[in-house]
Amino acid sequence: MKLYHHPLSGHAHRAHLFLSLLGVPYDLVEVDLAAGAHKAPDFLKLNPFGQVPVLDDNGTVIADSSAILVYLARKYGRTDWLPEEAVAVARIQKWLSVASGEIAYGPCAARLVTVFGADFRTDEVIARAHRILALIEAELHGSFLLGDNPVIADVALYSYIANAPEGNVDISAYPSVRAWLARIEALPGFVGFRKTKIGLAA
Repeated sequence: MKLYHHPLSGHAHRAHLFLSLLGVPYDLVEVDLAAGAHKAPDFLKLNPFGQVPVLDDNGTVIADSSAILVYLARKYGRTDWLPEEAVAVARIQKWLSVASGEIAYGPCAARLVTVFGADFRTDEVIARAHRILALIEAELHGSFLLGDNPVIADVALYSYIANAPEGNVDISAYPSVRAWLARIEALPGFVGFRKTKIGLAA
């Protein structure tokens, strides 16, 4: 099993983190985004969208970080991470959509400005980040998003929230969010998302 990734991609970190938490064997293949390797013909055969991460499981190719999380949970029968009960699945899907929506256009976008020089309106994306962080803060009634045990939704949201200060998003006003981050970081098999000394993290 190979995971094509980049160490500064939060989307790629989600997949890397979950593989490590599951304790399954895998190889990391770094894709040189700066050199345009994600747009090279060989990589586009794996993922025509030209994005990381991509999981190659002995010829079964899965692109998209959320799809990889679902695939791995189902492949290994990990109903602790992805339950089969309808309400739990719906709640997890809601948070996966948040990861692809509000997180991508909030803390992720704010970090893209400082780390990669993306052309976003800084005040707008930081405001979006605080809106979603406030909502998550209000919904964290247990140890994790769905209660006492982590699920793939926790993995999907972790990376960009953990590194939000790199995008000048201050998370100090969200104690429940910070406690949730710490609980994820205490899980056996946890691997961190590479830090960049920039923004509020400088």
